[in-house]
Amino acid sequence: MTRLLRVASAAWLIAWRAARGLTLAQVAAAVLGAATPLAVAWQTKVVFDRLAAPGDATRLAWPITGLVAATVLTAVPPQVLRYLRAEHGRRVGLVALERLYTAVNRLVGLGRFEDPQFADRLRFARQAGAAGPGHTVAVGLNLLQQVLVTVGFAVSLVAVRPMLAAVVVLGALPAIGAEFALSRRRAHAANRVGPVERRELFYGQLLSDVDAATEVRLFAAGAFLRDRMLGERRAADRLLRSLDRRTMAVEVALTVLSTAVAGGCLAWTVWAAAAGRLSIGDVAMLVAAVAAVQGALLGMVRDVAGAHTQLIMFDHYLTVVEAGSDLPVPAAPLPVTGLREGIEFRDVWFRYREDLPWVLRGVSFTIPHGRSVALVGHNGAGKSTVVKLLCRFYDPGRGAILWDGVDLRDLDPVALRARIAAVFQDFVSYELSAAENIGIGDVDALPDRARLEAAGRQAGVHEVLRELPHGYDTLLSRTFFAGDEFDGAERGTILSGGQWQRVAVARGFLRGRRDLMILDEPSARLDAEAEHQIHQGLQQMRGGGTTLLISHRLGSIRDADLILVLDAGAVAATGRHDDLVNGPGLYSELFSLQAAGYHH
Repeated sequence: MTRLLRVASAAWLIAWRAARGLTLAQVAAAVLGAATPLAVAWQTKVVFDRLAAPGDATRLAWPITGLVAATVLTAVPPQVLRYLRAEHGRRVGLVALERLYTAVNRLVGLGRFEDPQFADRLRFARQAGAAGPGHTVAVGLNLLQQVLVTVGFAVSLVAVRPMLAAVVVLGALPAIGAEFALSRRRAHAANRVGPVERRELFYGQLLSDVDAATEVRLFAAGAFLRDRMLGERRAADRLLRSLDRRTMAVEVALTVLSTAVAGGCLAWTVWAAAAGRLSIGDVAMLVAAVAAVQGALLGMVRDVAGAHTQLIMFDHYLTVVEAGSDLPVPAAPLPVTGLREGIEFRDVWFRYREDLPWVLRGVSFTIPHGRSVALVGHNGAGKSTVVKLLCRFYDPGRGAILWDGVDLRDLDPVALRARIAAVFQDFVSYELSAAENIGIGDVDALPDRARLEAAGRQAGVHEVLRELPHGYDTLLSRTFFAGDEFDGAERGTILSGGQWQRVAVARGFLRGRRDLMILDEPSARLDAEAEHQIHQGLQQMRGGGTTLLISHRLGSIRDADLILVLDAGAVAATGRHDDLVNGPGLYSELFSLQAAGYHH
């Protein structure tokens, strides 16, 4: 309960800071919305009592005028409140999402992003973050309005017949426990359904994704993936169906109970009026009061129960927002100086989780300043893991990685990465313009079109981009339209795999001469001529810089100053190309296999 109160306070604080004026306006509308039904009930009592009493009809003028005015006012607050809540929700949702993704960007490592549990938590955070604070405020204002309605009509009941007030209030108590129990079940069901729906989404995306469409159709895998998707959907539906059945049973029981209480109160009221103990106005007042109090009490219970579920989900949002760094960052990190000596891996051991095997086992090597070092090995040998550790997306489990003798753990990861340029094999094709796709490599350079085009020239993609319908401003997308409106908007342009590879290389060129250049299969999708051109450009850009190369094409790394052969997470051999190819070992075997393919 303490945790939920803290979560509720945090949601209110976000909402208050995002839109103070709208919050106060909603409070005013809620108070007015609570007062007008009470005014209508009392004015109705006065009108009925005067109708029943002998006298001139002119005595009804003011009571009827008051009744009409109160009735009109009753219709206004809900409409105003609906608009205020919608606008408040938009503003608060924007602030909440800004906080969420600011927190996500603070996660400097990759560990949490590769954790399925965190993926589920982040999905809940996205959903609850956009609606959670606004929903919490709306529920709070609903409760305020319902409390005022309950108090006002309960006082009216007590004034006429105190026993009826007690019966109505006691009749609502079973609903309180039942709705809270249901809210806990809803939250538990959401946690269980989350992973199932994530798998359903995965299969659904494969069925509709343009990149997967070729293989899915060639291998006739559509029915298989569809059945997997529907299986996950059925599993989620079974969980939700069980919850809905229980909810229906509870709601039916509560409805029967509330109807019985209301019917009993109405029967007693009619009997008392027939016996002359109540006036016609009292009957009208009591009927309205019983209905209003009962409705407000049940509304409060359901709102609180719904808020309980929403707060449990919003707790995921707070957990993500308040999460500390996934990598330890020193309070006073050492400055990242320009690389002068080199980078050393010193007895580095690493595994992705404690329950998984070691990926790197006692790896030690040095990348000297101004030299090019290549990593070679089978798939799974640990080459990509070396890159992740070097960029400090993870920390070693044992050993250390030193930048000019300074442990990477003593440096600011963001400052470290600012000194690294990279071209990755698994680059991202952003649904952005051509200029933005290159500029993402150094966002500070986005306004500098000359730099973007120079990077495009170096990567050999400038002419391709210049000939697009809008040149570098052409949207490279198969998902979005190049315009704000669907009608008349131009479709995005699609590049070939090799052209995308050149765009990715241009990102690396845009970063210029950094202290370290990482080239992870930079020409994997290129033909032989294009690969040769790219490597020439990369060599010119490296020009005496420090470079780490990863490639399965051994011909592209033969000029490296040092080649490291990784096997099963350990350094199996080191040396230059000529030494390794003429000696025994894995490198010689791999080179012979590739050379044999050309000879035959």
